[in-house]
Amino acid sequence: MAAAYLELNLARELEQLHREPEWNSGQNARTLVKYDDFRIVLTALKARAKIPGHQTEGRISIQTIAGHIQMRAEGRTFDLPAGSLLALDRNLPHDVEALEDSAFLLTIAWPR
Repeated sequence: MAAAYLELNLARELEQLHREPEWNSGQNARTLVKYDDFRIVLTALKARAKIPGHQTEGRISIQTIAGHIQMRAEGRTFDLPAGSLLALDRNLPHDVEALEDSAFLLTIAWPR
C-alpha cells in the first residue's frame, strides 16, 4: 500500500467492497494508500448508515464519489452529493450519514 506510485481503479475497488460480507452490516472500508503520515481510505455506506462522532489528529478531506452523504462538524451540516469535497482541520469532531447508498474517499494527513 506504500510505494513510489500507486494506480487504482476506484470503480473496481468499490465493487469489491460491495461483494464482501462486511457490506451486509451497512458499511465497509478499505485502506487504499498507507504511508506513515498520509492515508486514503475508500468507504462505502448503505442508505441511512451512520459513522458516529469521532476525530483524528490529522487534517482530513472527504470526497464523495457516489451517492450522497452529510457530515456534521462545528455545529454545521455539510451536504455532500457525489462530486463534493470537504476538508476539516485537525481534531475536529465530526460524524457521517449516508442519505442513499454512497461511497467516499477519506484522506488523512498527519503532522510530522
